[in-house]
This record gives sequence, C-alpha cells and structure tokens, in this order.
Amino acid sequence: MNSLTLKQLRYFEALARHGHFGHAAQACAISQPALSMQIKELEEALGAMLVERGPRRLRLTSFGEQAAERAREILRAVDELGDLARASGEQLVGRLRLGVIPTVAPYLLPKIVGALAEAHPALEVRVRETVTPRLIAELGEGRLDAALVALPVSEPSLTEVALFAENFVLVRPGADDGKPVPSAEMLREMRLLLLEEGHCFRDQALAFCKMRTAPPREVLDASSLSTLVQMVGAGIGVTLIPEMAVPVETRSASVSVARFPAPEPSRTIGMVWRRTSPLAGQLEQIAGEIGRATGEPHR
Repeated sequence: MNSLTLKQLRYFEALARHGHFGHAAQACAISQPALSMQIKELEEALGAMLVERGPRRLRLTSFGEQAAERAREILRAVDELGDLARASGEQLVGRLRLGVIPTVAPYLLPKIVGALAEAHPALEVRVRETVTPRLIAELGEGRLDAALVALPVSEPSLTEVALFAENFVLVRPGADDGKPVPSAEMLREMRLLLLEEGHCFRDQALAFCKMRTAPPREVLDASSLSTLVQMVGAGIGVTLIPEMAVPVETRSASVSVARFPAPEPSRTIGMVWRRTSPLAGQLEQIAGEIGRATGEPHR
C-alpha cells in the first residue's frame, strides 16, 4: 500500500460529511477536480472503492463508511496531539474553534471576541453558529473545541460550565403596551410565534407554556429572533425572546416588551467542551474570561 496523507484523509472526511464533491471542495477551499483526484489517489492507495459516484449525489461504499469513521478517529487524534502541544505552552495560541447557538451569537460575540483578542493576542477565534444538536455532534467529532449553549446538554462526554442566567421577556404588538401580562396558561390560547424546530429556545418557550408540542394552527415558526419580532410588530402574534436580544431586535419594530411575574422564565448559558480535550485547562480559563466579558463571572 502506498503511503496515505493526512490531507487525503481530511478531504475524504469532508466528502463523507457533505456527500457532494462540490460542497466538500468548497469546505476544503480547493477545486472540485483537485478534490476528486485526491480521493481517487486515496482509493488507489487503499486498493478499494470509497464512494459510488452518481449523477447528482454520491454514496459511500460499505468500506467507505467504515473508512470514514476510522478517518475521523485518526484526524481527531492528530488534532488532539496539536492541542496537547498548545496546552503545554504558557500562552494560548493558534485557533480556537468556538460554536455558538443563534440566540446568543449576534448579541454576545462582539464582546466575547474582543475580550479574547485582548487577553490572547495570538489566539485566532473561529466561530461556528448553528443549533445545539449540530454543535454537540461537531464537538464529539472533534471539529469544534468548545461551544456556547443553553444548559444543561446532559452529555456525559462533555464538561459543562455555567456562565450566566438570563430571563425571557414577552414581546407584543405596540398597541398592547400597558396591558396585563398574560400567564403561561393564557399564552397557550394565543398565537405564539416561535423559532423553528431544532432551536433549544423553542423548546424552552414551549416548556414555560407547558406545551409539549406546538399546535400547528396557533404557532408560526421562524428561523431567527429578528423575524419573530418583526412578525409581532406586524400584528401576527406574540413571542418570547431572551433579554439579551431586546436592545438589538426591538429597536426597529413597533412592539411592546414586558416582563413576566416571578418566577420569570429563564435559561442558563454555559460553555461545554470534551472531557478528554487536552485544552481543558485553557478552556476553563476562557470560560472565566467570557463570563467576565458578559458581566457575569462563571460558576
């Protein structure tokens, strides 16, 4: 067998993950023909086919599926070796792959990135914004170093560090300003606007309203908090948003913001990372710096 290269394994892992030569090539920042050539050379070195090439979408062969899992393990081990070297130094340098959920990213990232750049000038922060299930999966695959999510995630392989708690507020049309704040039971009878499936904030809002699932006729879904608030401003319904989003999302909408009576609905934002990460000590330090940047020392 000819020698394999880490570059080939990374290209193959990207191809297995995206299931498309064009998308994988874009993710790897190379041309599609170059990626295809690297995969072909890898197949020749292994002496077995990795993918079944179709007109629209490829499929991994049975061997390809097994090889993809092994490639992920190898690449994760290589990345952890690099992390181990970084952890041995006095200063945190290199890249930090940080995942953030969409209901946090627009409101805290400027503070977080600025604070980390000041504390660690040699640190390159790479941000990945997506929903919690994808962040947890990418942490497990070693494609992220840490993530900012709503706790708990209840994943035994991850360390969870709480950073701060924040309340949810009610957003209603501007004409409702001053009206009594509806109870959780009353909200169930109103047209409640929520984020689409996959967002943990949706589940938290439903839990506050004691709704296991959303009635399809009474709930309209959106992909962002901004869309939710604009829909409320148009008189379509009401919604809940986290307190940190209020200054940004309500400044250009004709809406009214009200607090719920105690006990107010709330969530805890924290940072999670793999328990086995060689950077665990540095990530604990970073969690503290993020907590201070957001005005709340982490616990």
